[in-house]
Amino acid sequence: MSSESLPLSGARAAVPARDAAPANGGYNYGFVGRTVAEAIGSFLLLFVGIGIAIFGNTAGGGIGSPLAFGLALAGAMVAFGYISGGHFNPAITLGSAVAGRTAWKFVLPYILAQLVGAILGVAILWVVITGHDQIGEQARQFLSGTANGYGEHSTNLFPLPSALLMEVVAGALLTAVFLGAASRKAGTGSRKSLAVSGAFAVGVTYAVLLTVLVPVTNGGINPARSTAVAIFSEGWALEQVWLFWVAPLLGAVIAGLIFRSVDMTIDAHSNNAAAAELGEDTDDADTVKPVVTKPATGSTKPVVDEEARGFFDKPADGTARPEDGTPGNRA
Repeated sequence: MSSESLPLSGARAAVPARDAAPANGGYNYGFVGRTVAEAIGSFLLLFVGIGIAIFGNTAGGGIGSPLAFGLALAGAMVAFGYISGGHFNPAITLGSAVAGRTAWKFVLPYILAQLVGAILGVAILWVVITGHDQIGEQARQFLSGTANGYGEHSTNLFPLPSALLMEVVAGALLTAVFLGAASRKAGTGSRKSLAVSGAFAVGVTYAVLLTVLVPVTNGGINPARSTAVAIFSEGWALEQVWLFWVAPLLGAVIAGLIFRSVDMTIDAHSNNAAAAELGEDTDDADTVKPVVTKPATGSTKPVVDEEARGFFDKPADGTARPEDGTPGNRA
């Protein structure tokens, strides 16, 4: 990725470690690989979450649909997050781009891939239901029970303003947790442990927010999920699906702007501190020395500033940045 593709923001940028070995062995998954990872993760999310919402209620017992969605999301983030960043939600993708964590060129392909994966996941469930002798003719009615809606189609008849407000707040909170958990500042430890803990945080938050939203909108937050189910449901679901795009995306933009402003503030303070330190150390006021992270004792290689990376990032393998849409990639 060229230096113009993704601006530096957030924690201070360090000099790239030219000789450092990337954690992924230097393999570049490519544009297609990243979009396929988003599609597979979205497929897993919908197949598990909606499948349990339908068959779990029929069989009785087991885990609830919100928890299933949360567990599936956490699993998908751990399994595929190191390839694409682990979004699986158009709202997360947009919020990450607004925050400066994902290049804008990945936004539309990611969203399309998430839609394709979600639709395929629900389509398989549709085929299974229509193949049943007794309930096959009621397939749309079955799936309508998992569709998102407001007004007379809300679980407890909540009106449009209430549904809109809840979806905006939930979208902002989920995006904020994702952006916060995807920051290297979220904790100390190995990259793998941070990936697992971050995925757990996002998955649990998703499950809890869905539990709150079920009585109001039947649990939305994810526009790909809402659209995929609406396609195979009764006509009213497609008529109301606009709200489940507008509200989560609006919440994601709000969270992204907040994180971007915080990153810019941190960057400004870091630059001021670095300038003050240089002013004290230099003997020549007209000479400005570049800021270079000091190598570890006994090592001739510069140290990468890991604070500027997210837990799903792949370290730079040279002077050029790795072309991915992973969160927090500023090296």
